[in-house]
Amino acid sequence: MPYWRLSTFYFFYFALLGALVPYWGLFLQRRGFDAVAIGQLMAILMATKIVAPNVWGWLGDHLGHRMVIVRLASLVSLLVFLGMFGAQGFWAIALVMTLYSFFWNASLPQFEAVTFNYLGRQAARYARIRLWGSVGFIVTVVVLGALVDRLGTETLLYALPLIFVGIWLSSLSVRDPDPQPHLQDQPSLFSILRRPAILAFFGAVFLMQMSHGPYYAFYSIYMEDHGYSKTLIGQLWALGVLAEVGVFLVMHRLLQRWGARRVLIGSLALAAVRWLLIGYFPEVMAVLLFAQLLHAATFGTFHASAIDMVHRYFPGKLQGRGQALYASLSFGAGGAVGSLGSGFAWDGLGAPASFAIASGVALAGMLVACLFIDKQPV
Repeated sequence: MPYWRLSTFYFFYFALLGALVPYWGLFLQRRGFDAVAIGQLMAILMATKIVAPNVWGWLGDHLGHRMVIVRLASLVSLLVFLGMFGAQGFWAIALVMTLYSFFWNASLPQFEAVTFNYLGRQAARYARIRLWGSVGFIVTVVVLGALVDRLGTETLLYALPLIFVGIWLSSLSVRDPDPQPHLQDQPSLFSILRRPAILAFFGAVFLMQMSHGPYYAFYSIYMEDHGYSKTLIGQLWALGVLAEVGVFLVMHRLLQRWGARRVLIGSLALAAVRWLLIGYFPEVMAVLLFAQLLHAATFGTFHASAIDMVHRYFPGKLQGRGQALYASLSFGAGGAVGSLGSGFAWDGLGAPASFAIASGVALAGMLVACLFIDKQPV
């Protein structure tokens, strides 16, 4: 198994998130956009995940050459992002964001399927490869925090293309794994999607990502409004992802002991707590630090358990489309609705109420998972 080549791709892919998620909202704010416009533009990054992974997932499942898709998508996303240097105004920026994120979002679900094919029966070891994505996020968020503090948010226009180059180059080093035999009596995609437990699973992950709306779109702005420097804001983001790295190291044990369903439910419950702490105690550093440590649950254990469930729910040739559906319905549809809704809530109700709503959404996801996802281990 090409451990380091797989890990390098995750490093650069999530390094890009380490630039976009904490700092792109600040970049847009400096360009003069209000909360509603920022929520709409940030929603584009999520909304393209609704369509892109499913289009490329269908191609990957039928053509079988997933890494060709990953390489092409990585290169085109780099070339399209360069248009941001000339983009001015809401619609021009929205167009460039739509195009580059359409291709960028296409690559990860296909690469996830490639990783699981290499892992074979060692699927529980996925987290030990994926943790390098978290390391990439940490390195980027800390370094860029200091650079943005000194040089301003326009620094992002030069840093992001370098990271895109890293994604593309790392994709060139990974070949498609040998095809695995597929069962002749494999169920159809439609028959799997009709199962109540599958629908409940997708409903729960949709609500989890929807609850992240105010965090992803406005956390950095919220912290800056309370007097925190961009360097410190970057360190807070990094602390959260550092906690995520720690939980990835022991994730295979957690899954073996508790099962993916219980881990998923616990993650949703802790998300509800985290959003309340951030929304109502922004000036209490000890509370903020604890809330960031909860990122180990709201992303780390949540994502690892969800990926494990998808891998088991969608066998064989359905892997690519299963991963694509997970990406599009959670990070895509859930993230887009969360970003859009948080923009309006932030503008009309204020920050604490926005995070309180997010907490309620996470609780709703927990109830869906408790009541309708199969109790048997998946």
